[in-house]
Amino acid sequence: MKRISLAGRLAAVIGLAVAATAAVTGVLAAAGADGGVAVLVGLLVGLPVGWGLLTHVMHPINLLLQGLIDSVRSFQAQDFSVRLAVTRHDELGQLVHLLNAMGDALRAERMGIHQKEVLLDSIMENTPMAVVMTQDSGRVVYANQAARDLLGGGQRLQGHLFSDVMQGCAREMREVLERGEDALFTVEDGGQVETYHVAQRSFLLNTQRHRLCMVKRLTRELNRQEVEIWKKVIRIFSHELNNSLAPISSLVHSARLIAGQPEHAHRLQGMFDTVEERTTHLRRFLEEYASFVRLPAPQRRGVPWRGFLESLSTLVEFQVHGELPDTPGYFDAGQIQQVLINLLKNSHEAGTPPGELVVLVDPLPAGAARVSVLDRGRGMQDEEFRNALVPFYSTKVTGSGVGLPLSREIIEAHGGRLRLQQREGGGMAVTFTLAGRGAGS
Repeated sequence: MKRISLAGRLAAVIGLAVAATAAVTGVLAAAGADGGVAVLVGLLVGLPVGWGLLTHVMHPINLLLQGLIDSVRSFQAQDFSVRLAVTRHDELGQLVHLLNAMGDALRAERMGIHQKEVLLDSIMENTPMAVVMTQDSGRVVYANQAARDLLGGGQRLQGHLFSDVMQGCAREMREVLERGEDALFTVEDGGQVETYHVAQRSFLLNTQRHRLCMVKRLTRELNRQEVEIWKKVIRIFSHELNNSLAPISSLVHSARLIAGQPEHAHRLQGMFDTVEERTTHLRRFLEEYASFVRLPAPQRRGVPWRGFLESLSTLVEFQVHGELPDTPGYFDAGQIQQVLINLLKNSHEAGTPPGELVVLVDPLPAGAARVSVLDRGRGMQDEEFRNALVPFYSTKVTGSGVGLPLSREIIEAHGGRLRLQQREGGGMAVTFTLAGRGAGS
């Protein structure tokens, strides 16, 4: 159908009104009426005709404009189902067509987003990782089933202040969540030690600052990895034993033959040296790994902090920040020294600049203490962080992978807990607690 513009319609109305006025004026003038009277009568006839025609033309336009307004308001209310019938072939008809097309596109996009949200919500609700999202005000706006079970005893968390939710958590978990940083830590629950990994991020959602907290229980995964690691260790032991025992067996056989041939006795010394070298290597290899499984019970005694750290500073360089507790610590000095030496050496090997390696000792109630080793090294990648406490896992070429797991065993034997955290600005914070005199053995 031929398109008639809105401007053309208005022009036709004006033209008809002018034509009616001119016709009446011409008729009266031909009849001998005064010119002024003829014009006045012509206007009196032409204006009502024009007004009537204009009203006839504008009525459907007014209805259509009201429909357009209602449609836009529906879009503002996120209702994209409203459609207008297209019966016009002018600019308003084109506008209605575009508005309907935009509504179809928005409705399809909304349906796609809704389906993705349903899928994402289903995934999040069934993931074993606890996920909590809070607004900048600290109120929980989302928590999946794992988060409700872990942090809220299965109860609804939305609408509650996250600070109130954390009050019901174990102390170790609460301290990590309050710091707002990534961490790896252990919690004793019903006689069982559970290991958790916490990742926390801030982001903007609808121009508002939000915080996402994800807590993953690693105990089962670590146990599975430990089984795989033990299989690997058995293969390593078998390889090392064969590498040493095979040449030793061969050399012993050769030595027996030479023993009956005095003229070749001078070759025995070289054979004995090789046997000694292989046995020494094998002994060192076994001792290094045996240290992880033969940890003796700690002999806890009162240890003044100042003297203990001063003696440690002669072995490895670090700075002591803050005031040391007046109350002596209560621990096995040799074992805790071993822990700190391992942590401090790891920090140096991670590239911590001189003067940036810090030890803090904070007193806790009942004579307990919290010791922190803070560095500004390269930190840990995600895979390193998750596997840091797995025995025999190491990214170092010459590393044995027993340092951190052995440190954790020592700390837990003292009734404490070991925690690893990524530091804001780079580096690591390794913190452990030591029970007071009245706790533990």
